[in-house]
Amino acid sequence: AVDESELLTVPDGWKEPAFTREDNPKGLLEESSFATLFPKYREAYLKECWPLVQKALGEHYVNATLDLIEGSMTVTTTKKTFDPYAIIRARDLIKLLARSVPFEQVFRILQDDVACDIIKIGSLVRKRDTFIKRRGRLLGPKGSTLKALELLTNCYIMVQGNTVSALGPFSGLKEVRKVVLDTMKNIHPIYNIKTLMIKRELSKDPELRSQSWERFLPKFKRKNLKKRKEPKKKNTKKEYTPFPPPQPESQIDKELASGEYFLKERQKKRKREEEIKAKQADAVKKRQEERNKAFIPPKEKPVVKTKKASTEKKIDIEAIKEKVKNAKKKKLGALPVEEVKLKMAADEKKKKKK
Repeated sequence: AVDESELLTVPDGWKEPAFTREDNPKGLLEESSFATLFPKYREAYLKECWPLVQKALGEHYVNATLDLIEGSMTVTTTKKTFDPYAIIRARDLIKLLARSVPFEQVFRILQDDVACDIIKIGSLVRKRDTFIKRRGRLLGPKGSTLKALELLTNCYIMVQGNTVSALGPFSGLKEVRKVVLDTMKNIHPIYNIKTLMIKRELSKDPELRSQSWERFLPKFKRKNLKKRKEPKKKNTKKEYTPFPPPQPESQIDKELASGEYFLKERQKKRKREEEIKAKQADAVKKRQEERNKAFIPPKEKPVVKTKKASTEKKIDIEAIKEKVKNAKKKKLGALPVEEVKLKMAADEKKKKKK
C-alpha cells in the first residue's frame, strides 16, 4: 500500500523530459501560421536582430518572415516541424519582440520551463495622469521596485506603453500579474513585495511546505486618509437686512456729479486724451527708474582703520643687569667633589639644630 501524499508530491529537481522527434515521427498534418504588427520605432532593431531570430526558430523548424512594408512579423510551421507547441512559442516570441523586449531575453521563450504573459494595463485606469503615476510606481525610483520584483519572481519584466511584458516560470508570472493589477488598483507594490519576501523564506523550510502560510503573511489594512477639501475662498454669510441694497450710480450720474456731463464732445475728447497721456508719462517714468536702478552704485562700508601696535616698549635696564649677574654666578655642569661634601655637611648641621 502506497500513501496518497507521496503520489501527489513532485520530487525536488524533477524536470519533464524534452519533446523529441521520436515522440512525433510523422510530423504535423497542417501548416499553422501567426502574424503580428510592430510599431515603426522597432523597425531598425528588428532589421538588426532578424537573422538571430531566424536562426533560433530554424532549430525548431519554424520559418519567420519580416515584412517592413506592412510592418508585420509572421511565423509558420514547415514539413520538418515535429513539436506542435513550437508554433505557439514562436507566436509569443514575435509578440514580445513587438513589445520592445530585447532578443537576449526573448529567445528564452523557446525553452520548456519558460512562459510569457502580456498584461494590458491601459484600460484599468480612467484618467491619464493617474495611469502615468501608477505605472511609474510600478517602476519605482531608478527602477528599484521593478528590479526587486524581478529578483523575487525570477522573471524578466518590461513596462512599455499600455502593456507589461513578463517572461519567466509559471509561478513567477502568476505573482507578477497579481502585483501589476494591484498596483493599477492603487495598492502600492511594496506590500506585495514584502509578502513575496516572506513566502520566499517560508519555502526554504521543508516542514512548512505542506502547511498554510496565512498566519505568517502580513495583513495590511487600507487607511482612507482623504480629507475634505476646503475651498480657497470662504463665503461668509452677511447679516440679514429687510431693506434692499442702494442702487449703484450710473455713468450719467457720475458725469453729472463731476460736471463732465455739461461739457462739449470736443472738450470730453481732449480730457480723455490728457488722461491717457498722463498715464503714459507715469508708465515711462517708472520704466526709466527701473532701468536706472542697475546704474546706481551700492553703498560701500566705511573702512575701519586698525590701530598699529605700539612698537615703543619701556625697557627695564636694571632688571636685565640683575639677570646677567645671576647667570654668571651659576656654574654649568656638575659640582666638584669638595663642594658637594661641604654642602652635605652644612645640611647635616641644620638638621641637628632643628
